[in-house]
Amino acid sequence: MSDNTSDTNSGGEPSGSPQAGGGAPAPAKSAAGLNWEREVLEKLVLSTVRERRANRRWSIFFKLMTLVLVFIAIAAYFDFTFPGSDSETLGRHTALIEIQGDIEAEGSGSAAVVIPALNKAFSDHGSVAVVLHINSPGGSPVQAGMIVDEIRRLRQGYPSKPLYVVVNEICASGGYYIAASADKIYVNKASIVGSIGVLMDGFGFNGIMNKVGVERRLLTAGADKGFMDPFTPLSDKHRQHAQTMLNEIHAQFIDVVRTGRGKRLKETPETFSGLFWTGARAIDMGLADGLGTVDTVARDVIHAEDIVDYTQHEGLPERVLKKFGAAMGAGAMKAAVQSAAPAVR
Repeated sequence: MSDNTSDTNSGGEPSGSPQAGGGAPAPAKSAAGLNWEREVLEKLVLSTVRERRANRRWSIFFKLMTLVLVFIAIAAYFDFTFPGSDSETLGRHTALIEIQGDIEAEGSGSAAVVIPALNKAFSDHGSVAVVLHINSPGGSPVQAGMIVDEIRRLRQGYPSKPLYVVVNEICASGGYYIAASADKIYVNKASIVGSIGVLMDGFGFNGIMNKVGVERRLLTAGADKGFMDPFTPLSDKHRQHAQTMLNEIHAQFIDVVRTGRGKRLKETPETFSGLFWTGARAIDMGLADGLGTVDTVARDVIHAEDIVDYTQHEGLPERVLKKFGAAMGAGAMKAAVQSAAPAVR
């Protein structure tokens, strides 16, 4: 009997079988831990790869957008044209150039903007005539004079291509300075036309300074270097000198009007006094030739109803700078520097 029971233990289990507390389950637990760590690492790696791919895509996108914006800015700044976009493909047409606002060194009324547009309009083989659409209260006699000189040159170079002016709301002073060089001027009966005169304005603060006890200390090399200083009393000598300059510029203005209008001008003592009149009255005075709009002039006078705009519009860089206020400081500085400059207004 003892031989039969020696092969089994007291629990009936074979003597060689593994015990409940044996080491076989331990390897299974270790493998599960490794699998868990592997999964976490794989997820981290995949997440990193996805993030890098997304960053790469966004980086490429922003670089492309930057290149596109730079290209657009350059194209707008230099007024690039593309094949097939030239106005000559439109055939026979009326060339239009807009002059809006003050005639000044910067802006749509500057010589730097208007003259290139004039050259492009006159040189285009498809343009039958050029129309200047003016809505301006005046401005710099220098800028207006530069534009007039270029108009005269172009009219001599293209004698068969007339130049007309169509007045919108107002064509006064420097605006009329330019308009007078046209073949004909068309207005609305309620337009404001004229103001053939020159002014130089400013302020004098010396009286206030004396009252509040502020002393002006101005040192100059040159007896007249402080001419038109707003904190110094205006002497008779300086007043006369300023008036002489104004009279000289006024004479230049009068000469431009007389040369441009010729026998059509019906001079009176008020013609060159600086007054302005309605469009209807301007026609009676010979300052304008008739009533009309851009469309009616293109249709009834030029007989080319297709209108192509040659205006050199403000480029993207200027718009961006102004949007962020960069032009505000420049405008304030320009106003301070040019406060004493003559203006045909």
